[in-house]
Amino acid sequence: MRLIAITLPEMTPGEDERIVSMLSSHTFWRVHIRKPDTSAGSLRQLLDRLPTWCHPQLVLHDHFELCHHYTLGGIHLNHRNPDIPHDLTDALSSAHHSAALGQSRPSFTVSCSCHSFDEVRERKAAMDYLFLSPIFDSISKQGYLSQFSIESLQNAAKEGLINGKVFALGGVTQAKLPLLHELGFGGAAMLGAAWQDLETQSAL
Repeated sequence: MRLIAITLPEMTPGEDERIVSMLSSHTFWRVHIRKPDTSAGSLRQLLDRLPTWCHPQLVLHDHFELCHHYTLGGIHLNHRNPDIPHDLTDALSSAHHSAALGQSRPSFTVSCSCHSFDEVRERKAAMDYLFLSPIFDSISKQGYLSQFSIESLQNAAKEGLINGKVFALGGVTQAKLPLLHELGFGGAAMLGAAWQDLETQSAL
């Protein structure tokens, strides 16, 4: 299963070193940079602290214009940024056309978050991958509880709705990965479990 780490929403001391460690150890396939209240300038500073080999494995949730200045892995659509910017559409079309011809796999991806099976049905075809959440009770968001029973997830997998393009999000830990694999998820995204000790250290 492919694993994705999602950053803490605030800038956190030591997170650049942690991102390098996550990617250099091949523990995580990608790191999603999600910092909704951070300026483009602050995001630039974070990106500049990271070695350039990390950049193609980073996905932005905000300030998509930075994709023109760094060789990043993709963008993640959300309620703040629900659409692909027009100035990125041509590049995406070209990459996917080349992939369809067998020339290369698109290196720049578009993903999104879904919170229901209906959203997955509606959006999966247009996305390179997507998150379905919350699968388990959240570690990082108090009161953000699971919305899916194991039976409903099993039925969605039998239907083919959950497949390799769908990543589980919400309360994901290493111990739960075998169950998620059995349920047919292509991967999982972690927030709380990926950063728990770093967050504790920064609060000391």
